[in-house]
Amino acid sequence: MLENLNSWLILFPAGILAGILSSVTGLASLVSYPALLVIGVPPVFANVTNTAALVLTGLGSSTSSQKELKNHKKELLKILPLTIIGSIFGSFILLIEPASSFTHIVPFFILFAGLLLLFPANKERKEIENQTLKKVNGKNSVILKKIAYVIAVFLVGAYGGYFGAAAGVIMLAIFSITSKSGFPVYNALKNVSLGFSNLVATIIYAFRSHIYWLLVIPLGAGLFLGGYIGPKIVRMFPEKIIKAAVALGAIILAASLFIQAY
Repeated sequence: MLENLNSWLILFPAGILAGILSSVTGLASLVSYPALLVIGVPPVFANVTNTAALVLTGLGSSTSSQKELKNHKKELLKILPLTIIGSIFGSFILLIEPASSFTHIVPFFILFAGLLLLFPANKERKEIENQTLKKVNGKNSVILKKIAYVIAVFLVGAYGGYFGAAAGVIMLAIFSITSKSGFPVYNALKNVSLGFSNLVATIIYAFRSHIYWLLVIPLGAGLFLGGYIGPKIVRMFPEKIIKAAVALGAIILAASLFIQAY
């Protein structure tokens, strides 16, 4: 009983911090997954238990982001099917092939995503793109960009269902170079879409793996609270500062995972 109480005392505050990191930066894995490992949950079960708890981050951040989501429901409806189908795909792969076999590649994905966030802002980028598009067939370019976008979002959903570490950072990186909206909006879209992705993965894991539900309660409660706070923080700081912080966090996480893997 004492061990359970100690676990709850560790997981609730860890969940709050992880929820804030998740809803602001997509870096919940810096806190929530290690917290489960610290209290003795085996790695694969820690992964699926963490995914189940992260559903509450999506709920908290979605509740707090109504202002950003209000005029972007059509965009969200385009993203959700891709992330959900991707998540189903990734979840079944995890059950067949444990995520430990993927750990050598993950640090490079996360590092690339973090660096991608440092690309020029949307307006600057549009000027560069417009100059480039004059040299190529505009119609073909638009089609190729749409196909690339669909594949990229699907793969993030699959990655989220399979391994999940910094999936939010990778999605932010994609949205930062494709979205016409500001960071608060596409960050909210990221939170909702990955929330659904985690929900779908959790349903699959509930039948095919083992989730520590008693640990989901304190971790999930903290994640909900942190997820609710996160969007409010995003509104307070300039986009460049947040993106720089996300990139820095991604580089730190990539370095940490690289050391563990190699």
